[in-house]
Formats: sequence, structure tokens, C-alpha cells
Amino acid sequence: MRYWLMKSEPSEFGIDDLVRDGFVPWFGVRNYQARNFMRDQMKVGDGVLFYHSSCAEPGIAGIAEVAKAAYPDASQFDTDGKYYDAKATPDNPRWFNVDVRIVRKTRLLPLAEIRACPELANMRILARGNRLSITPVDPDEWNFIQARL
Repeated sequence: MRYWLMKSEPSEFGIDDLVRDGFVPWFGVRNYQARNFMRDQMKVGDGVLFYHSSCAEPGIAGIAEVAKAAYPDASQFDTDGKYYDAKATPDNPRWFNVDVRIVRKTRLLPLAEIRACPELANMRILARGNRLSITPVDPDEWNFIQARL
């Protein structure tokens, strides 16, 4: 089993939306490294830290899991959508998504609290210049965070 941190802007889709819907296709990722994590490494049952980003108080807002392995992201074919990719075809898709299912909503673990924990100093989310929407989480980091939620 692997662990991941997946960012979402709560104004677009937040933890309360995931609680309401139960699961969601994690579509619209247009970064090759994040795409590769989904396509090549994520497996059903992997743990997910659901992270609120680009908001007043960013942080971990819940726990989810990968519910369905990677499959082509349909939004790349929607010519009227903001995630359309003219170079993608059904025979040769460029972008993939996984389905993510809610496990539980948690207290918000704010970014400031994450930064203050020496045990989490190596998390990719804390790396200078990191803008990836999906990053791997070390099992020790996962366990440390679980104990604080």
C-alpha cells in the first residue's frame, strides 16, 4: 500500500463535497509527474490525505482512498471544457484520473501545524517551490499524521 497527498481547492471541490458525493473521479490533472503518479503508481486501496489548497487556511481536511485505478480522463476530450487537450485522442489519451472515495472527514490539520512538526520536515508539500497537486507520502509521515487527526 502507498500513501498520497492530493490537493483540491475547496471553492472547486472540498472535503464536504467528497463527503456528500462519496467518491469522485480526480480529473483535470495537467501535470505530467502528477499524472504519472496516478497512472503508474496508484493502486486501489492506497491511502489519500485530502488537502485543501489555495484557501484562507490550507491543510489536510480528511482521509480518502483510491477507489478505482487509473483510466483515461474524459475531460481531455471535451472540446468545450477547460481541461480539453487537442493532442489527446481516445486511442492515445494523454491524461488519466483515478477515483477517490471518502474514508472520513477529519479536523483540519493546518499547513502551519504540519510545518511545525520536525517529523514531517521532508514532506514534499513543504518543499520550496512544490506546486504538484499529487505527492507521495512516506508511511512514517502517514502514521504520524493519522495520530494527530
